[in-house]
Amino acid sequence: MPLVTSTELFKKAYDGKYAIGAFNVNNMEIIQGIVDAAKEEKSPIILQVSAGARKYAKPAYLKKLVEAAIMDTDLPIVLHLDHGEDFEICKQCIDDGFTSVMIDASHHSFEENIELTKKVVDYAHNKGVVVEAELGRLAGIEDDVNVSAKDATFTDPDQAVEFVERTGVDSLAIAIGTSHGAYKFKGDPNLDFQRLEKISMLLDGYPLVLHGASTVLPEYVELCNKYGGNIPGAQGVPEDMLRRAAQFGVCKINIDTDLRLAMTAAIRKSLTEDPGNFDPRKYLGLGRTAIKEMVLHKIANVLGSSNSL
Repeated sequence: MPLVTSTELFKKAYDGKYAIGAFNVNNMEIIQGIVDAAKEEKSPIILQVSAGARKYAKPAYLKKLVEAAIMDTDLPIVLHLDHGEDFEICKQCIDDGFTSVMIDASHHSFEENIELTKKVVDYAHNKGVVVEAELGRLAGIEDDVNVSAKDATFTDPDQAVEFVERTGVDSLAIAIGTSHGAYKFKGDPNLDFQRLEKISMLLDGYPLVLHGASTVLPEYVELCNKYGGNIPGAQGVPEDMLRRAAQFGVCKINIDTDLRLAMTAAIRKSLTEDPGNFDPRKYLGLGRTAIKEMVLHKIANVLGSSNSL
């Protein structure tokens, strides 16, 4: 099976009121853990590559690893560029064989965002590639994305309609209160479901996307801190809120921080308990297992995409 686009996957997800996990990948073990979990749960997945991942692992290596995952599992997998900052990076990924790209022009004015997004859409659609864009700005830090709380803005529902109509973009990442990184809330977690419901109603049948949606599972935070970490007070999006979001047209939920925490916790525990171990296959293998267990949980209990193939 070749790489697929998200078009048909999102249609099924929208109708079935579940979301598809978009997992950030950086190396072989992360990819293997994710796809092994997806195969076991019979779930489609999106493997996405950030600017930081492209610098670290190089695009050619990541693409071949994803192709190997398809050969190994025969799963429908989307290869997606996460937070493409300009037309050139989106074009390069499209030309390199990605089946989906995100152009993130949310830091520009509304009109400039439309102009740049439309340029990417026109090029991508001519190549059979789908495009995600962002309207509104999420706070937080992740790879090359760094937005302060004062610069964060929620998505305006009426603007969302105009944006989709004028750009022809295939899916839209919206800002309703999530944020990038492990520190998402000060005080009680709160997502603006009234805003989400209005956007979903106005864009009836249209796939929405949530970024910054890691739940920051406390067991992984505790393990990281126990074995030499320093991430007290981390707080993610409650899982029940993410399941609820899928009822209102959210078809794609991005997960990165939880992957990092799961893998780091397993490796730190291994090296602390067995400091004489210098075999990367052993501690990276434990990290891979932790990734798989976390993704199994996400698919079955948060995304709701089990047995959807």
